[in-house]
Amino acid sequence: MNRDLYIDFAKGLATLSIIFIHTAFWSGQLYIPAEVRVFSLVFDVALFYALSGLTSGSNVEKTFYRLLKLQITYMIFVTFLFFLDYFFKVFGLTFFSVEWLQNFYSTFGSKYAAASISTVPEWQNLGNWYLHQYTNADTFPVVMGSFWYLKVYFILTVFGVLILKFFPRHINWFIGICIGLTLLFNIFPQIYPSGQVGYVAFYMTVFLIGNRMRGKTIPARTIPLLYGIVAGALGWMFWYYGNEIFFKINRNKFPPKIPYIIWCLFSLVTLFVFYNRLKITKENVITYIGKNAIFFYFGQGISSSLIYFLVDPMKQSMPWWILMIIIYPVNIILAFIISAGLKKIDTVGWNLLKFLREKTEEKII
Repeated sequence: MNRDLYIDFAKGLATLSIIFIHTAFWSGQLYIPAEVRVFSLVFDVALFYALSGLTSGSNVEKTFYRLLKLQITYMIFVTFLFFLDYFFKVFGLTFFSVEWLQNFYSTFGSKYAAASISTVPEWQNLGNWYLHQYTNADTFPVVMGSFWYLKVYFILTVFGVLILKFFPRHINWFIGICIGLTLLFNIFPQIYPSGQVGYVAFYMTVFLIGNRMRGKTIPARTIPLLYGIVAGALGWMFWYYGNEIFFKINRNKFPPKIPYIIWCLFSLVTLFVFYNRLKITKENVITYIGKNAIFFYFGQGISSSLIYFLVDPMKQSMPWWILMIIIYPVNIILAFIISAGLKKIDTVGWNLLKFLREKTEEKII
């Protein structure tokens, strides 16, 4: 079966959008206007859940095996990150001072000031990362700040494949239940549950709708109606919440509330409109990013942390839009380089695990 390059292309564009969001919302807070930061959220993480739905089937074994591989790759990455963060602190304390390190970390802002700086490795952090409790990585704060997506993805995929496997004739019912729960939580915010429930209620809707769209094409006559609904929803949002809601879209993202959900609709409709309509016939740099999206997602967390040290000395010397035009491509280039390195580290990690398995497996005579 030939690989659908449209899926890779859409993943690539979504990944580039995530890099832009993290350029705008992390170091970008030092110089990019709030209006631009909000507009960066038009193509956001919901696209990945929709794409996951488009590519998911009901094969439980295959899905769990894929998630296991992803978990191991994730553990290899966070192990590398842990030692990178630790050895940087050892380097700073050995050749400079605690004050130098504190000044270094102050570039990220007071919210991400290092809680403790010592030559003693904090192994509990590594254990927490393995279990998807994302305590901060002092040297690379954007990494753990963007990993909330991964936990929701694991939960969503497990429940999603179970629904597809055991309730294939009732998927529309589950979509209705998830929409109903999302509306219930928003109509009565006092009962909006903490933890992952609110995230899964909305993103499961996106996942299952994506799965229902698999192999289908939206009729051309329906497209104006869909965009009309999006425009109407946006108009209602500004009428009901007031114009100030525009600056609060990101606050309504964690967990997803009605304003953020409406803000996502344009990108989701656009994804499904071009699905099976836009034909990508040749591989290109964007499909390459899409094929390696997980390594770019890991890599952009590191690169989006590093660009702070370019932004900080340059922010006063040029207009914000020129700096943004410079920093965003730099962030992409760094993500390319880092993702390539992470792929090699992943290969080394898997080879090490293979070696250990061969040395420890029981020999059958």
